[in-house]
Amino acid sequence: MAKLLDGKVAVVTGGSSGIGASIVERYLAEGAKVAVFARSAGALQDLAARNPDQVLAVPGDVTVRADLERLVAATVERFGGVDVVVPNAGVAKVVSFADSDEQAIDEQFSVNFVGALQTARLFLPHVRRGGSIIFVTTFLVQVGFPGLAIYSASKAALTSATKTLAAELAPQGIRVNAVAPGPIATPIWSKVGLPEDVLGQVATTVTARLFPGAFGAPESIADAALFLASDQAKNIYGQELVVDGGYTVG
Repeated sequence: MAKLLDGKVAVVTGGSSGIGASIVERYLAEGAKVAVFARSAGALQDLAARNPDQVLAVPGDVTVRADLERLVAATVERFGGVDVVVPNAGVAKVVSFADSDEQAIDEQFSVNFVGALQTARLFLPHVRRGGSIIFVTTFLVQVGFPGLAIYSASKAALTSATKTLAAELAPQGIRVNAVAPGPIATPIWSKVGLPEDVLGQVATTVTARLFPGAFGAPESIADAALFLASDQAKNIYGQELVVDGGYTVG
């Protein structure tokens, strides 16, 4: 039985843990070869060792232009062109608006927005016709959450870019869409800068709004990213698929 991504080459940044790692595993299971980029060299080496024929591991930082250029060069050298680009690398920090100075803004925008766009832009000459770019945004684009104004704004900028780039790149045969994760149980949740007791209180409040009664699994986002990368989504352009356990509904 044919797999959904047989013969495809994908690139996933932030692919060593959480949502990125789940996307990588799902793509590999569906037959893709994957260039995986992240700051954690050890985790990347382990992934490549388990999948030597399918994985190219490239350590680096999406905010460093030379690192991204090295990723592009290594991917093209190993696999030729690419079919799917997932600029997943991201950071989330809880920062009050009063404390959102230029450094706080730059820290999140440089990764979540600039890093994502530059990843897609640098790979653009190598994306084959029929390929796709899949950004990772957030359900917080649709709701307000105190302390996350900068994070949400950086992802909202990606939401806007998704629609514009879908129109701009469609004539080249490239689809552009986004996945918007809701509350997902990943390591990023513990790195937002809140004390453990406050994190627990927030988690309880958030969970009360989720229809399944629990945070989602990273695999649910990987499922959405697989669908958007596959030919099953060949008539979908400029859309943001929200996977949030019903949080934005009720």
